[in-house]
Amino acid sequence: MSDHANSNWDRGGPAPRRLILLDRDGVINFDSPAFIRSVSDWRPIPGALEAIARLHHRGFQIGVCTNQSGIGRGLLTEATLLEIHARIDRELAAMGAGIHAWRYCPHLPEAGCSCRKPRPGMLLDLIATFAANAADTCFVGDSLRDLQSAQAAGCEPVLVRTGHGQAAEAEARSSGVTRIYDDLQAFATAEIEALGKPADGLQHK
Repeated sequence: MSDHANSNWDRGGPAPRRLILLDRDGVINFDSPAFIRSVSDWRPIPGALEAIARLHHRGFQIGVCTNQSGIGRGLLTEATLLEIHARIDRELAAMGAGIHAWRYCPHLPEAGCSCRKPRPGMLLDLIATFAANAADTCFVGDSLRDLQSAQAAGCEPVLVRTGHGQAAEAEARSSGVTRIYDDLQAFATAEIEALGKPADGLQHK
């Protein structure tokens, strides 16, 4: 498992809200069966970066956990992966926002590592890094392995219908996943709206 942090993370200010973990391909950007091999291959899903910025501005901590076996397959280098993530960081910085920490697994599926989803290694690492409560942390993904890694880590699994999400929806529902959104923007709206509701879900005057 490899990691890097966003140097723009401001550790000062008010106490942060809960930790939100995101998959990358199919959630933040369009996926490709040929892998995202270069900065020029990377294309954001409409509204995804704006959704991250909205969450950032409302005080949520945001981390990304992404399988990147293209590195193990020799399709891209870790340096290229960091260039792609740097571009994402720059686009978010232009909105006054950012991703607080990245985790990526460069290993092949047969490597048997603890970090490749559906194993929970990356999620558990970020939960520990942020001293977060796993039960109060959610992981947003577009595949069954994302949801399985969330459940293995004790997090709340969230599915978006972008990427592979539509194909995974029926099985996700049958496994008990109840939070399903069209895209990251719809998820962000739900999270932000929930800030105005008391813990018991009732509106008190």
